[in-house]
Amino acid sequence: MLLCNLGARVSILGRQHVPDSGPYVVVINHFSYIDPPFVINAVQKPISFLAASDQEIKPQFIWAPFIYGFIPTNRTNLAPSTIKNSIRALKNGEILGIFPEGTSLSNVLRPAKNGAAFLSATGNTPLLPVGIVGIENAWEMMFRGIRPSVKIRVGKPFGPFSLSKSKNDKERDLKKIGDEIMCRIAALLPEERHGSFKHNKLISRYRKKNGLPDF
Repeated sequence: MLLCNLGARVSILGRQHVPDSGPYVVVINHFSYIDPPFVINAVQKPISFLAASDQEIKPQFIWAPFIYGFIPTNRTNLAPSTIKNSIRALKNGEILGIFPEGTSLSNVLRPAKNGAAFLSATGNTPLLPVGIVGIENAWEMMFRGIRPSVKIRVGKPFGPFSLSKSKNDKERDLKKIGDEIMCRIAALLPEERHGSFKHNKLISRYRKKNGLPDF
């Protein structure tokens, strides 16, 4: 938290939406490798993040897994150990942090993978959406002595959801929940960042529910 506030000008809205205690799953857009510490700064609670175990970490970010919690995840096949560790954490009242889009980066939103929806439904746990912009080039700016302007918005919790038992219906449920997750995050971001969900009518509805100022 100290590093975030010293290195950047951080604006946080919606902190009143953060539950007093876990368990819950924080779902965040993924525009930068250094998203996690800023999310922890906004939520002000310890978070264990799911991150790809096979992902090559750039040398300047090798410190990151040691700063915050880390549950290794296989991106091609969600291993039973990952599910087991995640559900155990939720049952212990902990907070999980998940980037629904996966580990690759973009400046706009993309469709969600199934992990966040599956773990929330399996653990019968609500989700807390967080939108963050301004740190896409923050690392380079900090090294040039420039403090980037980082804007973080926290939305109202939602869920939990249930999944159908049949395989086909379960896939449909996961897709529907994933779309809602991304629309809830989109409601916390400027319109030019909505990407695959641009013009989705649900976004304005969720934005009103959050009760936060317009961009």
